[in-house]
Amino acid sequence: MRQAREKGTLRTAYTTVCFALAQLVMANPGLAESPLDKAWAVLQAGLAEHSVEERAAAVRMLGLLEHDSKAPDLALKALGDASPEVRTAAATALGQLKAKRACPKLADILLSDEKEISVILACARSLMQLGDTRAYAVYYAVLTGERKSGCSLLDQQKKMLSDPKKMAQFGFEQGIGFIPFAGLGYSTLRLMTKDDESPVRAAAAKMLTDDPDPKSQQALLDATSDKSWVVRVAALDSLARRGDPGVIPQIESKLADEKGVVRYTAAGAIIRLSERPPVTQKKSK
Repeated sequence: MRQAREKGTLRTAYTTVCFALAQLVMANPGLAESPLDKAWAVLQAGLAEHSVEERAAAVRMLGLLEHDSKAPDLALKALGDASPEVRTAAATALGQLKAKRACPKLADILLSDEKEISVILACARSLMQLGDTRAYAVYYAVLTGERKSGCSLLDQQKKMLSDPKKMAQFGFEQGIGFIPFAGLGYSTLRLMTKDDESPVRAAAAKMLTDDPDPKSQQALLDATSDKSWVVRVAALDSLARRGDPGVIPQIESKLADEKGVVRYTAAGAIIRLSERPPVTQKKSK
């Protein structure tokens, strides 16, 4: 009990320091050499957040950083987080990062006494993305209720597998790559139902990702200031994937957005785009 309190106190102190540094950098541009420095400060603060939702949001954004050598290490570290939501985000990010060196760790989790099915399914999906066939054992267990070894699943795992709501959530999370909201994460999407307009507009932003028309890029830039944080996230995610570093000055201010997930998405976008050469926009016909 005492150890847990001390660990919580240390995490809170570390988070406070990281956040204070991020705020200091944003308030004093001269302290940072580039928007990239600011972006890392914001993302590091998110990874150290006391709030599980904020921490998971920051970990999810690591999946954007396919060409950054630090991202897999940060995601691997997050696999040991106390929160299953963060562990799930970390496992998912490792698959998106094509981090083959994470395969042994992901496979170990499948053989461990991990109680959260969401974590197990995220590990399995990432292993499949990484070409590791050990993931099939998980889908076998989901189908039969038993491991291939013949050992029974844990009672907690059986209970979660028999919960229709849980399985619907997991199915949504695991199949999210087939819908326009890919990359936003379930915890973000489930909040979209609070209004009728933002999900449709967020979907439109995602669908513009591969449109070469400069007008679409401008529309996405405008959407980063939308009143709906869900739309802001979708627009920043799309801009990151379009690959034009020329937008960095126009999205840098989003590193100070009031919503954590927007700040982390902006940070991920800037880091990703800082590693790309300038893009020549094609003229629309």
